Amino acid sequence: MKQTILGMIEAGEPLLLQAIEAMRQHREAEAAGKPLAEIERLSLLADSLYQAVTDYHPRAIADGSQALH
Repeated sequence: MKQTILGMIEAGEPLLLQAIEAMRQHREAEAAGKPLAEIERLSLLADSLYQAVTDYHPRAIADGSQALH
């Protein structure tokens, strides 16, 4: 595991890219007039991924001695 703050942030980059892609797909679905169920699904996916990103970074930077459950 990378031990620098920059390394920790870089380790979370794929997750951030997934969140950005999910948001793009959500906006495209809205613009294309896709069914509401599809728009809601994409919205939940984007929200979930962004929450994972915001949860990941503080934990990655925090002292690794604390166990996460």
